[in-house]
Amino acid sequence: MYEKELEKMKEAASKAQTWILSVYHTDFQVEIKSDDSPVTSADKGADKIIRDTLGEAFPDYAFLTEESKDTKERLSKEYVFVVDPVDGTKEFVSRNGQFTTNIALVRNHEVVVGLINIPMLDTMFFAIKGQGAWKQKRGEEPVSIHVSDRIGKNLRALRSISFFNGKEKETYEKHPELYASITPLGAAQKFCAIAEGQAEVFYRFSAGTKEWDVAAGDLILSEAGGIMIVPPNQVKLKYNREDVYNRQGYVLLNRIENLAL
Repeated sequence: MYEKELEKMKEAASKAQTWILSVYHTDFQVEIKSDDSPVTSADKGADKIIRDTLGEAFPDYAFLTEESKDTKERLSKEYVFVVDPVDGTKEFVSRNGQFTTNIALVRNHEVVVGLINIPMLDTMFFAIKGQGAWKQKRGEEPVSIHVSDRIGKNLRALRSISFFNGKEKETYEKHPELYASITPLGAAQKFCAIAEGQAEVFYRFSAGTKEWDVAAGDLILSEAGGIMIVPPNQVKLKYNREDVYNRQGYVLLNRIENLAL
């Protein structure tokens, strides 16, 4: 189930990658949006490519994307594509390569297909609900991925490159004995690193992220055996909400036992 949607999501992400990298290697211009976040022609062009590709294949599905106007019509739809064409635009602008394209398919407020493409690595991570999580480098067969089994010690933590704040720093410093390392990593690559067993913990306590930043990664991580929760009550997020902000932040873990709030 959802194999057709996944294949079209892969196609859309691949087309978007070609455009994104064509812009990345030019002297592109940066605009500042009303929320003080940057946007480039890479974001705008990739958004159109993804919407056109998926919209033609699934005309009855709605869209919630970072770079298009939210009409709220989506709230009455059973299926909604949730899209961030360039997640980590600050990383794109700084040319550190750590940006992604995130595409999720939400059915009745639950993610049923998730895809994260990492253009600079030419690699996709994806999952279908109930069917596991996978990593695929272009031209190769998909490989099943799973979180690590580390619990309670030698944990490899991640932190945001551009949005690491004092509360997150304090959380790590409260329990230094738990962590073997704390590594900066950009955009939705944090979901992928934990899902494939390369890290175990990530805390995000600021309110700036939105559904399109996390929807695809939420499913990929959970299908790989991990968990994404919202502090302080450890609840799971629902998607296609009227308010798209993740106002309490979120926590990514390989195992709930590693929660150290």
